Amino acid sequence: MRDEPLVLGIETSCDETGVGIVRGHTLLADALASSVDQHARFGGVVPEVASRAHLEALVPTMQRALDEAGVTLADVDAIAVTSGPGLAGALLVGVAAAKGYALAAEKPIYGVNHLAAHVAVDTLEHGPLPEPAVAMLVSGGHSSLLLVDDLTAGVTPLGATIDDAAGEAFDKVARLLGLGFPGGPIIDRSAREGDPGSIAFPRGLTAPKDLVAHRFDFSFSGLKTAVARWVESRERAGEPVPVADVSASFQEAVCDVLTAKAIDACRSNGVGTLVIGGGVAANSRLRVLAEERAAKHGITVRVPRPGLCTDNGAMVAALGSHLVAAGVAPSRLDLPADSAMRLTEVSVPG
Repeated sequence: MRDEPLVLGIETSCDETGVGIVRGHTLLADALASSVDQHARFGGVVPEVASRAHLEALVPTMQRALDEAGVTLADVDAIAVTSGPGLAGALLVGVAAAKGYALAAEKPIYGVNHLAAHVAVDTLEHGPLPEPAVAMLVSGGHSSLLLVDDLTAGVTPLGATIDDAAGEAFDKVARLLGLGFPGGPIIDRSAREGDPGSIAFPRGLTAPKDLVAHRFDFSFSGLKTAVARWVESRERAGEPVPVADVSASFQEAVCDVLTAKAIDACRSNGVGTLVIGGGVAANSRLRVLAEERAAKHGITVRVPRPGLCTDNGAMVAALGSHLVAAGVAPSRLDLPADSAMRLTEVSVPG
């Protein structure tokens, strides 16, 4: 509807340059430029390389989004930009660009939380989010469980990773197995040819003693080390490493922990909806296992399509649209790029 806010979103927190345009809950454009190939030879994201790639990609990506939506900058009602968390240099590129566009077009600006945006993007596909809901965000830098009472007012952290995030563990295990970068989609493909029950890898923070203080927290560093030791033992013995079986068993361990804790969080908080977001949400086994376990307890699982799970401008625009519609005051033009932005801060206050 034409009276719904038309919001443009800019995302540059890591290695994806995204510009999205949303009217209400309708996605009009989602332009993306990725620098992942530039990082592949290093086996991970290099902050300086990411920042330079954003500088080169942002203007053409902006133009593609405007062209795709059939609008001009003058048509938008507000500009939203990821203020944090993320890589400091990468965030600065997006925030500086957003300030320039907002100032030139005389539009209000909203600095938004990257993680809250991963929750908001689901509304573009599945409509308004039931409140309260539990959100599980899983990516290269984050593995978090959140209680969402009101997406525009703030979220309540329930648990988070205490060391390696799930996506980080996927990248490290993929590098260990010589599969390349990024590790998530590669291991997902490799696991389809393997036996997930062939190797008994550990499930971090699931022992009874751990559940007292870390019931909803995650730890994947020990799992990563266990995989490395298992592979090393095979190599020392001169035996071939069954890459597909290792991939499947590792993936099963990660997805087992993630889904078990997410369902537990829903049940303990009396919540009937689980939203899964972040790059690891594109993992095929995670989606299947979450659906299976949720169905046993009457919990609805909402996961955006894979293209909306990874970092993108659409998610930033979606959260911006929520904020505008709720009458939240825009941010000041001197809003910061905050690499350590707190989960409880959905947007930068005015």
